[in-house]
Amino acid sequence: MSQYSIVTVEQQQTAAVKATVAMADLPKAERSARAKLADALPRLKVEPVGDSFTLCRMPKDGKMYLEPGVMVTRGFDADGDVVHSHLPGGRAVKQVLVGPFDQLPQAWPALFAWCASQGLKLEGGFWQVYGPTAADPARQETTLYALLA
Repeated sequence: MSQYSIVTVEQQQTAAVKATVAMADLPKAERSARAKLADALPRLKVEPVGDSFTLCRMPKDGKMYLEPGVMVTRGFDADGDVVHSHLPGGRAVKQVLVGPFDQLPQAWPALFAWCASQGLKLEGGFWQVYGPTAADPARQETTLYALLA
């Protein structure tokens, strides 16, 4: 795994689908949101300006708040479940994870544990930005961010 760093991130406009789902339903919710985004963006005439991401909040009562989405150029009126939103700005811990997506469930607890070991207080929001799909899953890059309080 890559090293952690503290960075300042700028708030970014996004097109997203907001949901609160049971942990077991995360993959299904992600797939559904991605399909809704792919359907709505051409109608909205909103251009993506960055990679896809998923913004989350710490789990509560066995459920996770998530916003699968994509960074966009401008705000827009909602189209069904696709809404204008933002990735947060501020100080965050960053890690670039290189490897298949199945490493993500272990990467997040490790990042949170590192923050605790450094005395860093988390705000509660965290997100992962998916790099371009790699032909070799071992070379896939996903950038993790955890917003600091």
